[in-house]
Amino acid sequence: MPWSQGGGPWGGGSGGGGGKSPWGRPPGGGGGGGGGGGPFGGGQPPNIEDLIRRSQEKMKNVLPGGGGLGGVRGIAALLGILALAWIGSGLYIVQPNEVGIVLRFGQAVRLDGPGWNYHLPRPIESVIKPSVTAVNSMDIGFRSTGDTRGRAVTRPEEGQMLTGDENILDIQYTVFWRIKDARAYVFNIFAPEGTVRAAAESAMREVVGNMRAQEALAQGRVAIETNSQKLLQQILDEYKAGIEITQVQLRGVEPPAQVIDAFRDVQRAQADRERLRNEAESYRNQIVPEARGQAQRIVQEAEAYRQQVLAQAQGEAQRFTSIYDAYRLAPEVTKRRLYLEMMEEMLAKTNKVIVDQPQGGTGVMPFLPLQDLIRRQPQQPGQPAGARP
Repeated sequence: MPWSQGGGPWGGGSGGGGGKSPWGRPPGGGGGGGGGGGPFGGGQPPNIEDLIRRSQEKMKNVLPGGGGLGGVRGIAALLGILALAWIGSGLYIVQPNEVGIVLRFGQAVRLDGPGWNYHLPRPIESVIKPSVTAVNSMDIGFRSTGDTRGRAVTRPEEGQMLTGDENILDIQYTVFWRIKDARAYVFNIFAPEGTVRAAAESAMREVVGNMRAQEALAQGRVAIETNSQKLLQQILDEYKAGIEITQVQLRGVEPPAQVIDAFRDVQRAQADRERLRNEAESYRNQIVPEARGQAQRIVQEAEAYRQQVLAQAQGEAQRFTSIYDAYRLAPEVTKRRLYLEMMEEMLAKTNKVIVDQPQGGTGVMPFLPLQDLIRRQPQQPGQPAGARP
């Protein structure tokens, strides 16, 4: 070997030890035929052939078959088992509530449905299995403690909002959402839950900011839920988040604890006002129809009287015209008929006594009005009506 000769990189010449080692130390020992003493001792570098031979012997001891033909077969079998295990690692199961998104070097190539599926082993392909049927819920403005009493821990930094009339309300609500587009859900947004939370707070603050405090506390809760859900869905669609908002449910709309007593007084006053208004409206609904009915009855009676008077006047005029026409044709007969009709009408209302005077009679027999006396006599007790005494 050339390193065994004098003047090698670690040794000195053949005539004595005058060289230095590569680490700047003087060579150890010196002799007539030796070189410098390197770090391997004795001043000689290691024998490369010996190192290779010893490595081969250790490899034979490790491999089955002693490194011969049997060792090669053992290596091939081991490599085959490793290859089969690597290929079989691509099998996976997709649950009924999941969808499998197959990634090839990080890029989505297909979606797999429920059941057994296969993708190329890592690192060529991998799979992500998000749950697309489960409805997720997110509490904003409070956190449930999980006890049986339903108590919760409030989060004022999330729930306190400014209304349109510059009042502050503490609103607690729950957002229910599910995955609509798995590919967009995985690749278009970085933190889905954080995105939904931030968008929900923004939508709720915008909706509440356009309402009055009393409206939000009373009859505006349904409008808050509906409008905030619609606005939140619009925001997520603009983000292409692949998320569908199924419901926004209010848990509580209350003023801050510092002013809750004053707000309750205002609410009671508002309730009293509404009650009195409803009572007045009920009384009005009762009185107005009655007055309108009476007015309509009076109008109808007046109309009937007008029709009656008009018809009577027209009848009298027609009768006078008829009498006049008859008088023009027969004056004497008409005058006598009118006289008789007048006498009939007058005599029908008076009592009459007819005395038949015989021929040659000179006077009228006195007449006692027995009928008037009987009519004026009071009735005796127990006597039947109409009986004569």
